[in-house]
Amino acid sequence: MTTIRTELQEQAKSAILQYAILRWESAVVVAMTVVLFFLLRRPFAWWPPFGWPLLGLIALLVLAYSSLNDPETNARVLRDLFQEQFNPRQVRDKELREDVESALEYQRRIETEIQKQRAGLIRDRMEETANQITTWLSNIYQLALRVDAYRADDLLVREREVLPKELERLTAQRKAESNVTVQKQLDDVIAGKGKHWQTLRDLDARMKQAALQLEQSLTALATVYSQIQLIDAQSVGSGQAERLQSDINEQVARLNDLVVSINEVYDYSSKGL
Repeated sequence: MTTIRTELQEQAKSAILQYAILRWESAVVVAMTVVLFFLLRRPFAWWPPFGWPLLGLIALLVLAYSSLNDPETNARVLRDLFQEQFNPRQVRDKELREDVESALEYQRRIETEIQKQRAGLIRDRMEETANQITTWLSNIYQLALRVDAYRADDLLVREREVLPKELERLTAQRKAESNVTVQKQLDDVIAGKGKHWQTLRDLDARMKQAALQLEQSLTALATVYSQIQLIDAQSVGSGQAERLQSDINEQVARLNDLVVSINEVYDYSSKGL
């Protein structure tokens, strides 16, 4: 199944190859190959005319291979792609932006740990874990964006101030009104505004919950990073890896449910404004 992480990994391979071609060592190899080809084409009698270009090509292939298999390079390129996918600069609130940056940093370090592992069962399990963490990170980012939009929404701020006063005024008007038709109209207006006021309070409660959940998720992500560093062949056999994946799945599901519920309440509230 294609995930955000597998798509980014494919992009990372192309980016790493470009990095390998453009790195300064590659430039030196190309320059030396050209110089030696023209100034010292055949240093030995048995040296073939294409000897320097062949050695230069081999050196470039070695550089490309080392780049593709270097844990730090892979993690750095993936980090840059994740930064584009989950851009913290899109989050205006300083506190929320720092939360996203912290989540990205944990993700980068986890990727580095995975890249250090040799191919095998442990690496496969950690790859599965990393895919789950990417979904987790996506939910954290979506939640941060939604809370950020909520905090910056001046219309919601104005509605919170105005609605209670309007309800108080309309209720007083309803008590003083003697006309039955007008009373019915006032009842409908009061019921609609009351429902909208309740929706706004529900939204406020969800957003407070979301902010707390973000903090809890970052703490849980830090714990996962620590646990990943301790995973070895023995822990895989003991079921520690499965428990770790189960904990991550729980975090992902919890955040996903919260994002969905907030979107529903927020969209309904926006329609009512």
